[in-house]
Amino acid sequence: MKIAVVYHSGYGHTAEQAKAVARGAQSVSGAEVTMIPVAEDIAWDAIDAADAVIFGAPTYMGSASAPFKKFMDESSKRWMERKWANKIAGGFTNSASQSGDKLNTLVSMAIFAAQHGMIWVGVDLLPGNNNSKGSVEDLNRLGSSLGAMAQSNADEGPDKGPIASDLKTAEHLGKRVAETAARFK
Repeated sequence: MKIAVVYHSGYGHTAEQAKAVARGAQSVSGAEVTMIPVAEDIAWDAIDAADAVIFGAPTYMGSASAPFKKFMDESSKRWMERKWANKIAGGFTNSASQSGDKLNTLVSMAIFAAQHGMIWVGVDLLPGNNNSKGSVEDLNRLGSSLGAMAQSNADEGPDKGPIASDLKTAEHLGKRVAETAARFK
């Protein structure tokens, strides 16, 4: 079973999140994970051959980063040919702010996947850190159902963020997408 993690990372934070997604997917028996950064030459054939594709981008100015949006736009030939129809899909994003309008990035990824005829898989975790007994160490601490969200301080490098709970949430998403792909395969 082939899983492609297709992502852009401007400052390295989202790349750390992508690695966590890949670790989660790789933990599923039979999963072969390929990391595909969109800022380089895009491995279109690897995406076409994947059973599942997990999209990731930082949220800049309330939307996916320009390099990721360019990737989305460049996929139109595949859209027309329905090359990705019925593949399993999921998504993740990171920004400096707690909200940072990350939901908008995940919504645009989910719509993008739907346009390609893909089957979207969200996060099945209850929101964390939303009561008096919660903490930032809770999985899904930012409370997203659509995909994995992470937060990294703008003045610190990827060695400091995303924090461990956000990376564990990303791993959970990767594992869930891979398990879903295995069921469909």
